[in-house]
Amino acid sequence: MPATLDGPRLEPRGGQAKNLVVFLHGYGADGNDLIDIARQWQPWLPGTAFVSPHAPDRCLQSPQGRQWFPLTTRDPEERWRGVTTARPALDSFLDAELARYGLDDSRLALVGFSQGTMMALHVGLRRKRAPAAILGFSGVLVGPEHLAEATARNDKGEAPPLLIVHGDQDDVIPVEAMFMSSAAFGEAGIPCQWHLSAGIGHGIDDGGLMHGGLFLANSFGLPMPRQ
Repeated sequence: MPATLDGPRLEPRGGQAKNLVVFLHGYGADGNDLIDIARQWQPWLPGTAFVSPHAPDRCLQSPQGRQWFPLTTRDPEERWRGVTTARPALDSFLDAELARYGLDDSRLALVGFSQGTMMALHVGLRRKRAPAAILGFSGVLVGPEHLAEATARNDKGEAPPLLIVHGDQDDVIPVEAMFMSSAAFGEAGIPCQWHLSAGIGHGIDDGGLMHGGLFLANSFGLPMPRQ
């Protein structure tokens, strides 16, 4: 039975939620690491509920943090086993959260950081119905050779909109990962946007947050906020 996930939340300001944004944190962090982004985006995303679940397992390298799956090497096979093993728990959580708000995947956006981006891309592209958007910071597509499995489509038969954001000084997941992921999506016929954050390491800068927030607003069909 998949693990039960939960984490910090930010409810919409008044009224019923019309959209849901789920944050997926990085290796060694927890749901508290990303939920503050919701407060920055809330004015741009009215009617949106935000939740940032803690990953299911304690982190081997940082016992106070959590992990979606173990990372002992940079072995692609280890990452592939990890995302596939962690997928059922995340899928169950997404189903439960959508049911909580009376929404479907067309009103869902996944936002990941680092290992959370690996999970967002893997799970989001394999949902029964495409989410409204997938946004990944400082991550990488795991298992590009398996993209034939990425069959999530919306009512128009389109893959979910993707935006990947990366710092050009990232020494944890090098920026080349962004270009490799983008190329793999292109070869699979899955449109992908990307944004390069100049002078940024393994983190998220104000420019990345702005591009991400605007991307989500557009994906949800909301009026574009003033910058």
